[in-house]
Amino acid sequence: MTDQSLLRKARTLTEALPYMRRHAGKSFVIKYGGHAMVDDDLAENFARDIVLMKQVGMNPIVVHGGGPQIGKMLDRLKIESSFVDGLRVTDQATIEVVEMVLSGNINKSIVGSINKIGGKAVGLSGKDSNLVIAEPLHRSRKDTDSHIEQILDLGFVGYPKKVNAEFLRTFEKTDVIPVIAPIGLGENGETFNINADTMAGAIAGALKAERLLLLTDVVGVLDKSKTLIADMNEEEATALIENGTVIGGMIPKVETCIRAIHDAVGASVIIDGRVEHALLLELFTEHGAGTLIQK
Repeated sequence: MTDQSLLRKARTLTEALPYMRRHAGKSFVIKYGGHAMVDDDLAENFARDIVLMKQVGMNPIVVHGGGPQIGKMLDRLKIESSFVDGLRVTDQATIEVVEMVLSGNINKSIVGSINKIGGKAVGLSGKDSNLVIAEPLHRSRKDTDSHIEQILDLGFVGYPKKVNAEFLRTFEKTDVIPVIAPIGLGENGETFNINADTMAGAIAGALKAERLLLLTDVVGVLDKSKTLIADMNEEEATALIENGTVIGGMIPKVETCIRAIHDAVGASVIIDGRVEHALLLELFTEHGAGTLIQK
């Protein structure tokens, strides 16, 4: 390495130091999914970023998705799926596959990647220690002819009703990094499939985390000219949904960010998980790496 490249590394570290001090001892909930989770290089970078966050005194909590992997396994088992508003209708056969894929293969793969880098990760789901108590999620649809509102049965699709924040706080004074599958426990012992963004937002709100960070496959929230909006407040974010600037799959992500802020999360960020070390760029540099939403 040349003297100039070494000097750049030293400058990067000194520039990051104030942010490390500011974030030390605080909780950061990271939703991990999309391209970043299936690309081997990005997955290794993500593991390194999480371990570094823990090493400098931060408390990262990882909540992961796994929709594509669930779809592939259902196809292999010849179990048909249907969707309502982007949510997979989940019957008894499907929820068994969902739990197997999320809590088994995916969760342990992420845990293994973090531990390989030198971290101490532990795999959990919302069923462990009653971490997330869930209730059925209902969707309604108005019949175009009769205009009668119909309640749609999504099966074992759930919404977080209660989060055991104290259980997660037990990890704050340890070296352990929780990695959580978005599976919830019903009050009658049922297993519920929960959207990973929603799960991460609920956990961040219960912990009153410093940040909720959603890794996505887009650069962030875009304006009507398709330019990245680097930061906004919750009123501006709500207006972008109402005026049609924010559309499609970005709507529930922005709504999750707004809800987390209402629950006293310091700020929410939508980040492009396809960018190498996106978490570090967001947390340890002045300009960040996505769209920051705050009060």
